[in-house]
Amino acid sequence: MPPRKPREPRQKPAVKKTVSGIIQITRKGVGYLPWPQDGGGNKKEKEKEDIEISTENLGGALNGDTVEVELQGLVRTRFTGKVVAVIERAKTEFVCTLKHENNLWVAQPDDARVYRPFHIKTIPAGTKEDTKVLVRLISFYAKGEPTGEVIEVIGQAGEHRTEMNSIVLERGFRTSFPTDVAQEAKEIEKNHAKTIEAESAHRSDFRGIPTFTIDPADAKDFDDALSVQKLPDGNVEVGIHIADVSYFVREGTALDEEAVRRGTSVYLVDATIPMLPEELSAGVCSLKPNEDRLAFSAVVKMSADGQVLERRFERSIIRSQKRFVYEEAQKVLDTKNGVFFEELDILRSLARILRKKRAEKGAIDFGDNEVHFTLDAEGVPTSVARKERIETNLLVEEFMLLANREVAEFISKKAAAVPERGLVFLYRIHDEPKQDRIEELSTFVRAIGYDFGRRNAKGAEAAKYSARDIAGLLKQIEGKPEEHLIRTATLRSMAKAIYSTKNIGHFGLAFEYYTHFTSPIRRYPDVLAHRILASHLNGTPIGRSEYVTLEKMCVAASEQESKAVDAERDSIRYKQVEFLSGKIGQEFEGVISGVTDWGMYVEEKESAAEGLVRMRSIGDDFYNYSQKEYALVGQRTKKKYTLGDRVRVKLVTADITSRQLDFELVS
Repeated sequence: MPPRKPREPRQKPAVKKTVSGIIQITRKGVGYLPWPQDGGGNKKEKEKEDIEISTENLGGALNGDTVEVELQGLVRTRFTGKVVAVIERAKTEFVCTLKHENNLWVAQPDDARVYRPFHIKTIPAGTKEDTKVLVRLISFYAKGEPTGEVIEVIGQAGEHRTEMNSIVLERGFRTSFPTDVAQEAKEIEKNHAKTIEAESAHRSDFRGIPTFTIDPADAKDFDDALSVQKLPDGNVEVGIHIADVSYFVREGTALDEEAVRRGTSVYLVDATIPMLPEELSAGVCSLKPNEDRLAFSAVVKMSADGQVLERRFERSIIRSQKRFVYEEAQKVLDTKNGVFFEELDILRSLARILRKKRAEKGAIDFGDNEVHFTLDAEGVPTSVARKERIETNLLVEEFMLLANREVAEFISKKAAAVPERGLVFLYRIHDEPKQDRIEELSTFVRAIGYDFGRRNAKGAEAAKYSARDIAGLLKQIEGKPEEHLIRTATLRSMAKAIYSTKNIGHFGLAFEYYTHFTSPIRRYPDVLAHRILASHLNGTPIGRSEYVTLEKMCVAASEQESKAVDAERDSIRYKQVEFLSGKIGQEFEGVISGVTDWGMYVEEKESAAEGLVRMRSIGDDFYNYSQKEYALVGQRTKKKYTLGDRVRVKLVTADITSRQLDFELVS
């Protein structure tokens, strides 16, 4: 018998490595997954580029979904992967345009990152092609096409109201209120007179003190009013009166649940999608002139040099005697003539002092880069101009900041006095920027000719950039052509302000304590701040048992705020492109706002709209992108196009659907 061969060791089957995270999908339908930052993946893997997932390997994943990805291999410096599981959907509702193809209905998503159309079995009767609809995703697996159902008909594509509503629906905001929410609002409105009568007996009464609101001309809801009273000792008592929304919107009601879901109002070019039904937002909560209203008041006693000598907070009843628009109040101050001139002048003097003190502490003023559109009856923009902040804007801003700061400081110190009780509060915090982001900003602004140092008193390089450094940079660029460009770049280098139960201060405002208290009609965190303040005043402060719930609300409110900002910007972008769509072939003045290896972005001066000058359209030379110089440099002529340069361009295309503009340089 031949000798027995030794048994070979059993080979373990290769185990495919998987990683999980949030996938980002491009307009080309290619997915990218960052390496996990929680200990998953080894050091070498983390140093590599994001994992790339081709369209055919997305496995039904959509942009923002949480997925599990199986690593496939390494191509050059990048790992490739395949989605093996969709753990959680980021969203399930999408705005789409209906198309009829091969006797079948499909819905093409507005979001170009959704790389396949939804198959729709049935559509509402009478719905036509090119109708925009809200579609709920039913299923989307690795094999097969996504299927969905129409849950709302928005309107005909291209119509103004349809497009504006589509923008907010795409981000999860509703344009109407559920029946039970609307009914509760109607009941509150119906009983408002009785409410005022009952509450006036046990609230502080400010109805005999000069009180007014100052708002934009098109404002419909008035969150805040100011009162001014000169005191016998020469000091001034300023009342910052805020709509008492928390009195009407009670915990556990349908109104409150809907406000939590929305988190904020959304401000589009020509309309507001309110957090609260109109009966409240523009009705009983709004501090309308010559009507009794319930308020939550921050009352500060101030000296002539802007010192806060005393403060108190109380539920009140007020009666605004005048509804100013900013320009009207400014005219009163400029001409020194008109109703409430003396009160406005006192507020202006105090606001100037408060603003100066903030600047001395390093507060950063990013200005206001918004644009204002004039629309015709069909919603088509006929003109556009940059908004300008005037002194009455700054006046109101300072007293709102003051109230927010005083409320936050009051509750913080109360909580610090009894740490064992674990009293909680909602802060508006703004972390200091990451140094690598500021270093990038520094390189950028120096490349276009500005000094952005961080020298200490002895001239040596400081350890890190401060708010004063950033404020100093913004002071340098005032009135310069590239001011808007640098302000935008600076803002993008900052951390985002968010809501939190943990206070770290507000870097941009240079405040140790800060919250949002002054806009409860349009922001849910302000409603929460009112409730917590009321609990302290009633002697039953909210403690650690509410910590988890409140922190979850902070996270949700921060997310909703971010979505609302995106919607607002998208509506502006849509109208900018629409405004320019009738001006194909016309020439414009602009500033280079971005430089890439495929061309340069130019911001048109009048509308602030940004368009692309493609590299191939620059015909006098072959240009290369110099990342170090933030410039396109001609190979032969060495001619440079640098960030911040003024250029003249011609509009070539304006695609409203994609909201894209193409320019060409005019020699």
